[in-house]
Amino acid sequence: MLTLPNILTLSRILAVPLLGFFLWWPDWRLGYAIGFVLYCLIGLTDYLDGYLARAQGTVSKLGTFLDPIADKIMVAAVILILTAQGYLRGPYVGDMHVIAGLVILIREIAVSGLREFLGGLQVSVPVSKLAKWKTAFQLISLGALIGGAAVHGQPCQVPGDACASVQETWIHVIGLTTLWLAAILTCITGWDYLRVGLKHMD
Repeated sequence: MLTLPNILTLSRILAVPLLGFFLWWPDWRLGYAIGFVLYCLIGLTDYLDGYLARAQGTVSKLGTFLDPIADKIMVAAVILILTAQGYLRGPYVGDMHVIAGLVILIREIAVSGLREFLGGLQVSVPVSKLAKWKTAFQLISLGALIGGAAVHGQPCQVPGDACASVQETWIHVIGLTTLWLAAILTCITGWDYLRVGLKHMD
């Protein structure tokens, strides 16, 4: 059933390849600026589709199915592209920031599988407030990393590199910091979901 909320959800999925195109070249600041605007628009449709579905009473099975998939596709695509282009590297720990992104991806896959398993048992797992905070930090983080790339380009990886300093790349630092906060909350909320699942496993 292609209601307006479902069309908005589908538009988010279709926009991901376009977003990936603009983020593909690490030194193309204009591309990252356009990507940042597109990322914000995708986030806006994420809010609007849920709001409209509830306000119009048009919550559908298709929308319920597609909405979390659209979110996970975008998050996974952005994390992978930013990793490939060197934006999940930073001062002090270098490539270790990739671990935070990996934790988030593993959790998304694991929770999706767990929800499918529990769905077969007619067991619902409500989204906790902590999970909503995780999502908020995650979205802020990826937005800051994309926006930071548009503003100041790639940050220094080690002292002495011919690039912007930590002080000059503060947007990037905010992105990496909130990415770690999201990863920590990911572990906590992932464990909460797992505990519920273990109660229904033989």
